[in-house]
Amino acid sequence: MPAKTALVTGASSGIGEATALKLDSLGYTVYGAARRTERLHELADRGIRPMAMDVTDDDSLRAGVDRVIAETGRVDVLVNSAGYGSYGAIEDVSMEEARYQFDVNVFGALRLTQLVLPQMRAQRGGTIVNITSMGGKIYTPFGGWYHGTKFALEALSDCLRLETKPFGIDVVVIEPGGVATEWSGNTADRLEESSGVGAYAKPAKATAASLRSEALAKRNSPPTVIADTIAKAVTARRPKTRYPTGSGARPLIALKAILPDRAFDTLISRATGRPR
Repeated sequence: MPAKTALVTGASSGIGEATALKLDSLGYTVYGAARRTERLHELADRGIRPMAMDVTDDDSLRAGVDRVIAETGRVDVLVNSAGYGSYGAIEDVSMEEARYQFDVNVFGALRLTQLVLPQMRAQRGGTIVNITSMGGKIYTPFGGWYHGTKFALEALSDCLRLETKPFGIDVVVIEPGGVATEWSGNTADRLEESSGVGAYAKPAKATAASLRSEALAKRNSPPTVIADTIAKAVTARRPKTRYPTGSGARPLIALKAILPDRAFDTLISRATGRPR
C-alpha cells in the first residue's frame, strides 16, 4: 500500500508545523503549506514537501491540490490549520479586516475542503480536520470577529460531517485552548492597533496586557500537545467528532455549558483583566 498523504495548511509555525512533523513521524507523505515559504526550509530538511499556498487565493488552492494528487494520487488527510486572530472592538474593526479574517479562517478552509472532497469520495475515505478553538464555543471581549469565524467553522464542520459520512469521510473538529505560539502576542498587537485609543481604550489595553502576561504564557500548552491530538484523531478507526485539548479548553467549554450567560460574562471579564 502506498503511504497515506496529508496536506497541512499553516505549516510555517505553531500548530501547523508541529502537526506536519507529527504526521511525518507516523509515515504519512506530508505536504506543508503556507504563505511564508521561507519558514518551511526546516520542514523540507525533514522530508516534508513544502508548498506555497495562500488560502484566500483560489488559484493557489487549486494548484496545491492538483500537485498533491498528481504526485501521490490521493489525499487521505486535510488539516485546516491556517488562521489568525484579529482582535478589536466590533465597532472599531474595519469591515475590510473583518471580511479578511473570515476569508482566512472560514472561507479558505472550506474552499480547500471543497477541492479535496472529489478525490476523497473517489477513494471512498479520508479525514478532514478543522482547527477551530475553544473560542468556537466561548467568547471574550474584543474577540467578536475572531470568535465569529470559529463559531462558523464549528457549524460548517457539523453539517459537513453529516454530508460526507456516506462516502467514508470523517470530519473532526479540534478545539485548542491556550497554546504557546505567536498568536497571543500578535493578537494583542492588533487589538491595540484597532482599539488602543478611543472609547474602548482602557479595557482594550487591559485585555492586551492579559494576552501578553507571563502568567498566561506559563499556562499555555506547547503546540505538540495539539499535534498529538490531531494524530490520535486521524489514526482512530472511529474518531470523535470533537477534541477539546490544550490549556483551559475542557474546563472553560464545560463552564460555558453550565453557567448562565451573565455569570460567564463575569468570569471571562475577570480572566481577561477587563475592568468591571
